[in-house]
Amino acid sequence: MWVAAVPVSSLGLTVDALSLGAGVGLGVVLHAINTLGSRLSERFDLGDATALREAMAPDSAGGWAALLLVVLPLVAGFEELLFRGVLIGTFATGFGVSPWLLAAVSSVAFALGHGAQGRAGIVVTGLLGFVLAAAFVLTGSLITVVVAHYLVNALEFVVNER
Repeated sequence: MWVAAVPVSSLGLTVDALSLGAGVGLGVVLHAINTLGSRLSERFDLGDATALREAMAPDSAGGWAALLLVVLPLVAGFEELLFRGVLIGTFATGFGVSPWLLAAVSSVAFALGHGAQGRAGIVVTGLLGFVLAAAFVLTGSLITVVVAHYLVNALEFVVNER
């Protein structure tokens, strides 16, 4: 950002009620889509979509607190800052590259970064990543996609692992 004199505003860090509300709505919808993807993966024997989550699920109240209040917010914040804020916002603003092209490229990178979830997980994560990228392009809000990403991850654990 500094080299290309890209303003920090390209990251979409403004917090307001609309950004938060949009993030909550998008996160709940994406969780439902993610759940459907996992069920289809299991039904058509495309891989075990639950093994990684089950292995990472906490087994104590303190573990749940750490997961929900520290780990998942940091993961969502960092991944969205990198894959949406920098790879889309900064490059589109600083270098005049199409944000939609960058959304596609960042979604592929995001998907490949989730290789531990298996082939089906990579596909589902790539699609979810593109929806998050599209939301970022359309709203210009990193906060919206961070909240949505956090909810997808948190609901995945809370709903399935309790």
